[in-house]
Amino acid sequence: MTKVFQAACVQLTSGPEIAANIAASSDLVRRARDQGADFILTPEVSDMIEPKRALALEKAKPESEHPMLAAFRALARETGAWLLLGSAVVRDRDAERLANRSFLISPQGEVAQRYDKIHMFDVDLPTGESHRESKTYRASDRAALAELPWGALGMTVCYDLRFPHLYRALAKAGADFLSVPSAFTVPTGKAHWHVLLRARAIENGCFVFAPAQSGEHGGGRRTYGHSLIVSPWGEILAEAEDGPGFIMAAIDPAKVAEARRAIPALTHDRPFAAPKRGAKPGIAAAE
Repeated sequence: MTKVFQAACVQLTSGPEIAANIAASSDLVRRARDQGADFILTPEVSDMIEPKRALALEKAKPESEHPMLAAFRALARETGAWLLLGSAVVRDRDAERLANRSFLISPQGEVAQRYDKIHMFDVDLPTGESHRESKTYRASDRAALAELPWGALGMTVCYDLRFPHLYRALAKAGADFLSVPSAFTVPTGKAHWHVLLRARAIENGCFVFAPAQSGEHGGGRRTYGHSLIVSPWGEILAEAEDGPGFIMAAIDPAKVAEARRAIPALTHDRPFAAPKRGAKPGIAAAE
């Protein structure tokens, strides 16, 4: 790991039209780069939030033809920054479902790593809001780690945040930073966004970068925003206000080792037998 760098999380209010979202996100990426950002991340589904499944399937493009990926590869070459296209809607092998794919792009415009969202947001919230991501997207079964100039990045997307074992596996594999591009709902964001992101940082001694969607997207969908950058000690280094914009923070990779020395929990994991409900009491104490 090397010197301190500047990370920026872009916050968007993506709509259903890809071209408009490319223009809005590209402008914010350029502005963040002008202010010194070395690594710039955008939210989940940066390319489009299309509430109608049929239209999403119609608009989705294969990776080789995806206009936002092409635009961001060119943008990386233009700016000389590392970019994380938080995720884009990609047509893949399965014609009936899509991939929710995150792309890490090098300053040379090359795709350095890609990650497809593992956990699908299939929920019925107490507010009456209902989501069935698995109807539109296929779930991946593979985690992803990528090398940045400053350390290793573990890549995740939104609902993955609720599955701590994924982040533990990434940290055990060497992740120093965790990306969580998201489009959190308003009720779940208010209740859980900050505490879950801080917990993932603290548990694993990692920096967490969480660029988020914010605002009204059509079809009654609203997202929480509050993009965050969190230190390995759980401190919020930067937080976005409502609406489009970006946040920045200085990232010192040495803080990862510092946090892990203070609380070396990654070295304290132990195997254990899973409990069974109704089983007889086990040994309470050594004889």
